[in-house]
Amino acid sequence: MHMNKFFGFLAVLLMAGCAGDYASRTDWYGEYGTLETGTPIIMQYGSPDMQPGTPSDNLLGATVHRMAVMLPLTGDAADTGRTIRDAIELAVLQSAPQNLSVAFYDTAADLPTTINDVLATNPEIVIGPVFANDARALRNAKPESLPVLSFTSDATALGDGVMTMALMPTNNTEAIVSEMAADGVTGFIIMAPDTDSGKLMAGAAYAAAEIYNIPVNGIFYYTEKNSESIKSATLAASMNTARSTANTRAREILSDILTNERLTVLEESSLNIQLERMSKLEVIGKLPYDAVLFLGDGNDTESLASFMRYYGVGANEARFYGTSLWAGSDIVDDITMIGAKYTALPDITPSFSNLYERATNTLPNHLAAFGYDAANMAMGMIYSYKSDAAYLLDPSGYAGVSGLYRLKPNGENERALQIMQLAGDGNSRITHNAVQNFLTPVYSLEQQKIKPAREMDLETPGVNPDDFISIPVRLRDKYKSDTYGTHITHSTPTTSTDTIIILPEDDRDPIISSPDFQPVNLESVNRTYIDSVEIEE
Repeated sequence: MHMNKFFGFLAVLLMAGCAGDYASRTDWYGEYGTLETGTPIIMQYGSPDMQPGTPSDNLLGATVHRMAVMLPLTGDAADTGRTIRDAIELAVLQSAPQNLSVAFYDTAADLPTTINDVLATNPEIVIGPVFANDARALRNAKPESLPVLSFTSDATALGDGVMTMALMPTNNTEAIVSEMAADGVTGFIIMAPDTDSGKLMAGAAYAAAEIYNIPVNGIFYYTEKNSESIKSATLAASMNTARSTANTRAREILSDILTNERLTVLEESSLNIQLERMSKLEVIGKLPYDAVLFLGDGNDTESLASFMRYYGVGANEARFYGTSLWAGSDIVDDITMIGAKYTALPDITPSFSNLYERATNTLPNHLAAFGYDAANMAMGMIYSYKSDAAYLLDPSGYAGVSGLYRLKPNGENERALQIMQLAGDGNSRITHNAVQNFLTPVYSLEQQKIKPAREMDLETPGVNPDDFISIPVRLRDKYKSDTYGTHITHSTPTTSTDTIIILPEDDRDPIISSPDFQPVNLESVNRTYIDSVEIEE
């Protein structure tokens, strides 16, 4: 489909006309909170609330309405830009009135010049940019009242009319922490990549845990795709050193008593049975948590989880949770991850998926879906009787091709997510469907108020070998043992004030799963070769 020819022709025809004065358009906070929440607006088939007759206006003599689109159309991110551009063009070809001018601008070129060129045309709305720095530069240069539908998930680049269509990290983390609370989790640890985005998501998870009243027992960071860093993080998080040392000490006590003390036949028999049982174990002691939240992608999570099992964290001791970053990874085939849960965007609607595939010979990802919804929102706003703020910030939200969402005056958004559960056979099952409306609040966190979390040592009372063996009362003082691994501070993790730069996620189609599926206790893990990483004994 040669859609570019259409837009080039349209741009040539529509050289006249002016969109009006920015200053009179909208106040982003003025009407917010005064509107009632009701049924979401369906965005899939064109632009709702258009003024009657406007779409059929003739080109000659009609007011020209201008939409600018800022995307990386060249350079390293050109594929991302073209994916979104294709979706926008499809939406416009489907629904645009004849008097709409749509112009595309390349953000990979000289950005200040590009921004000046965009603003010189006096557009009524801008779609894009994709990246945080570009969105921030546009926000600083444009009139505050000019609406922008960007694709960055960095909240520090939003506000003053710059909104985002991207999935916010806080939505991802709060949704899964809410699921953990529903599952009855009594405490959990966070394992996150040592990146700005990872630290921000850890801060969001900690804040969500306070809302849902679940203790966070530790925060551990690792270097992405680095096996030694992953191994080190899991060793600390699993309490393996303390638990294995306690096990060794328990066996030593039993052996010493059997060797050095005068015992009755019954005492000797009991101690031998305990020693035999202890010899079959590698670790003893209860973990101070019963869940692990992984905030990295599926590939790193697979390695982390394998090391956790290797270091003695059994499936019966801790449940595993993750985010939409797992979608599309090989983690769905990992039998040791059966029962693990993660968040995901709803499936892209078949009608848009089929349309996009026919036009481009490729299946759409969620960025394409966001672009399609953004174009329909932009057209709806331009031709609506409502003010820009009243239309874009409708608290009822929009039912787009990638699920339910709504925008907020600070530029952030809320997206309804579903909860998936891994089956270990390449499939996942939906355990909780995404909500269908915003009549009941879905999220409590605002990303702009979240600080990135620093690492937090494991909070634990430690492991005392005496609690796991039974020796004659007369010998207890003589063979009294120390407690290993004690670390109790009851302090909250400190936060930094670093600027967070978050690139859009590589969202791909989620995979599907069963509410009735239960995790299987799988303890057998290869002790010499895990995830192609050799373990040094």
